[in-house]
Amino acid sequence: MRATLMMGAAIAALLPLCAMAQAPTVSKRDYQLHQKLLTLDSHLDTPASLDLPGWSIDDEHDVLHDYTQVDLPRMKKGGLDGGFWAIYTSQGPLTVEGFRKARDFAILRGLSIRNMVAADPENFALALEAKDAAPIAAAGKRVVYMSIENAYPLGEDVSLLDTFYAMGVRVVGFAHFAHNQFADSSTDPSGKPRFGGLSPLGKQLLTEMNRLGVVPDASHSSDQVLDDLLALSTTPVLLTHSGCKAVYDHPRNIDDAHLKALAAKGGVIQMNAYGAYLRASTPNPQRQAALKALYADMREGATMTAEKRAQLLAKRQEIDRLYPDTDRPTFDDFMKHMLHALEIVGPDHVGVGADWDGGGGVVGMEDVVDLPRITAALLKAGYSEADVQKIWSGNVLRVLAAAEAGTAR
Repeated sequence: MRATLMMGAAIAALLPLCAMAQAPTVSKRDYQLHQKLLTLDSHLDTPASLDLPGWSIDDEHDVLHDYTQVDLPRMKKGGLDGGFWAIYTSQGPLTVEGFRKARDFAILRGLSIRNMVAADPENFALALEAKDAAPIAAAGKRVVYMSIENAYPLGEDVSLLDTFYAMGVRVVGFAHFAHNQFADSSTDPSGKPRFGGLSPLGKQLLTEMNRLGVVPDASHSSDQVLDDLLALSTTPVLLTHSGCKAVYDHPRNIDDAHLKALAAKGGVIQMNAYGAYLRASTPNPQRQAALKALYADMREGATMTAEKRAQLLAKRQEIDRLYPDTDRPTFDDFMKHMLHALEIVGPDHVGVGADWDGGGGVVGMEDVVDLPRITAALLKAGYSEADVQKIWSGNVLRVLAAAEAGTAR
């Protein structure tokens, strides 16, 4: 398969790192407990790495060298059993040609995920139902659920969801950074709603999702979309990677009222580690200008050669040297969001969706090696082992199981 580079995913793969602070080590007890738990992250943008030239999921990489955050050796070290591997497509024009290009890209990205599993069956296994995760992890393999971030590639034919369901997709998010044909985004550049929630086509898509047993994902969508999903969905709603507005008032985060409404319908918020959504940071105009120039070299669907990737990485490392990001959010900032959500809705409605390889990562939790810190922090905050297990996988699997059961109804 040809190596491709999606604009958004590729940018996310080049995370805003400065000199990496050494994460405090957790106790042996906490580390052993973490390794014992079934741990799933609900939003892995790592499929963007799979098509990079010379990059292998089976090799250990260095976040400071190539900016990637997830691979098999690091998953083992950090005790991450797997999660939902995202088919991400950036928002393009709402035209027949735009839909066609997005559809083709999304299918190829989905095949990259399937090829990863097929190429290494000793270490990876495709999961299709909630009950699949535990036996896969018990066999020492990584769990591979599939999801879609941004339903844009479905075009105006919601029956195309059947194709992606057959491929293995079990979670679908409606929108991304901008409005599309299905729903309003929380961050559209216009600053104005287009539909005031789900579009008529978006409501048709939700009906298809409920029929198939696909979990609706409201991350990136507007609050009004979440309102519509909570009112119309016959199964619980998931926020695969979001934060709390009460901690940081950003459009990508949700307020306490929506948190409570989500929980009342059995839904779950999976906590994001995307720094820009955790707290405000001091602007760095020179760095931003340099990164903008670098990203101008990246175009959706462009072939990425090994030489080109090496050039981009060298430029990125030079930017980090000349204009270091000295005000990055920290692990404590991430935990403020998680602990607030837990305070508002309790451990039955909170999980982890850090947005690895999609912009996630903070000082003190730069890649998946640092995940035991979450377990240690939750235990320190007074949550039980049973609570922590729910947070790491029990809650998201319950939502998936509810979607599966909804098909019978």
